[in-house]
Amino acid sequence: ALNWLLTSGTATRPTAWYLALFTTDPTDAGSGTEVGGTNYVRKAIAFSVTDDTASNSSTVTFDAAGAGGWGTITHVGINDASTSGNLLFHGAVTTSKTIDEGDTFAVSSGNLTITLA
Repeated sequence: ALNWLLTSGTATRPTAWYLALFTTDPTDAGSGTEVGGTNYVRKAIAFSVTDDTASNSSTVTFDAAGAGGWGTITHVGINDASTSGNLLFHGAVTTSKTIDEGDTFAVSSGNLTITLA
């Protein structure tokens, strides 16, 4: 954002955003461990923005985990593609959650926030 605002750099705005779940911190380098178990796929997410804070505008619910579960979710990320793509934002969840076979993971509307500071 700073490069776009304060230099002659250009940026192409993503057209969709996807919520990803991680069992380790993805870091700015995107080096964390994204969930990869049965029935896991990133989920589309939409945002509303007020002043300097964006929050998810509806509940995002992942499908029930398949055989073996997904492990303990410690972090989430926002990507610009349903697979691969770029990690745009990331952060720790307030309370880690172990997802066993048959469990779901959901983020209620307004509970995922991104703040520009």
